[in-house]
Amino acid sequence: MEATQAKTPKRRLMSLDALRGFDMFWILGGEALFAGLLLWTGWHGWQWADAQMHHSQWHGFTFYDLIFPLFIFLSGVALGLSPKRLDKLPMAQRMPLYKHSVKRLLLLLFFGVLYNHGWGTGAPVAIDEVRYASVLGRIAFAWFFAAMLVWHTSFHTQVLVTLGILVLYGLAQLLIPVPGYGAGIFSPEGSINAYVDTHLLPGIAYHNRALDPEGILSTLPAIVNAMAGVFVGHFIVKEHAKGEWYKVVTMLIAGALVLGCGWLLNLVIPVNKDLWTSSFVLVTTGWSMILLAVFYAAVDVLKWQKAAFPFVVIGCNAIIIYLASSLIDWKYTAQSLFGGLVSAFPSSAQGLMAAISLLLVQWLVLFWMYKRGVFVKV
Repeated sequence: MEATQAKTPKRRLMSLDALRGFDMFWILGGEALFAGLLLWTGWHGWQWADAQMHHSQWHGFTFYDLIFPLFIFLSGVALGLSPKRLDKLPMAQRMPLYKHSVKRLLLLLFFGVLYNHGWGTGAPVAIDEVRYASVLGRIAFAWFFAAMLVWHTSFHTQVLVTLGILVLYGLAQLLIPVPGYGAGIFSPEGSINAYVDTHLLPGIAYHNRALDPEGILSTLPAIVNAMAGVFVGHFIVKEHAKGEWYKVVTMLIAGALVLGCGWLLNLVIPVNKDLWTSSFVLVTTGWSMILLAVFYAAVDVLKWQKAAFPFVVIGCNAIIIYLASSLIDWKYTAQSLFGGLVSAFPSSAQGLMAAISLLLVQWLVLFWMYKRGVFVKV
């Protein structure tokens, strides 16, 4: 990981940073806004919105289930915006990118373990008591394998491999029998994912369950989310005779079609985040394409960049603020700075004000970094 200070930062697709920041906004504390609004106003419409800020209990889908796969999708978009073929280059020219990719993989795996054992618990000394599977680890593996495909294969091969992973993973969940349960079981204990994690995942699983939501087998279809982003990045970066709105409309239509395919597949393979089912991949990819189309239209076509700026600030340092959420007591910091102001509001509004103050503290730190050109890259 390195912090860079740039007087003239490299030009970026601003909608990509804005959507990445929008994605992270909910993790940093935005999910508490609707509960605060419900308490303050009593309007039951906020109750539905608050329910979307929690993961599905098992089968099903909420907005909060989209946050993780959307981030993976966006990492693929960034890769697709500047695709490189390395396989025909001399090894001396390849090595810097190879070293960077391996370093990024290992750093994110390390930071994932650090995040898992944050907030004073500390990573156990016994290596078999460490939780190695993590959100950052899945992001790392998905990006790494997507990069290897982009760097060493043709577009045609990339499409075939992506579809192959999606289909074979779905067939594995449907057809491979699990001892004691049988085939096609989509339960926390009886799925093929739980069997693989129980026998092959090192360390401990999430909450010591049989199935880890960031386990071994379910990391494979996450590569599809990243590759879908790569294909969209390829599409965006090319000039089109019909103009930018053609790109927007095409992404919206394609996203809606992929989303529809996901819910059709749900009839056979349930949409499930913890199992990262093929239907879940399609649903999250569809929504990711739709959201990117909306942000691309607003930020890069209509140039509503001032409105998007608060999210851009978050998106430019998304990984570091995510890691900091496990290592820094932001609630204590917000309470120390704004506790008196929050307590001055009526009790019904204090929850909302506390959520806003928590977001503000983190955003101000990120704004300070942004203004000084400090972008922490992994």
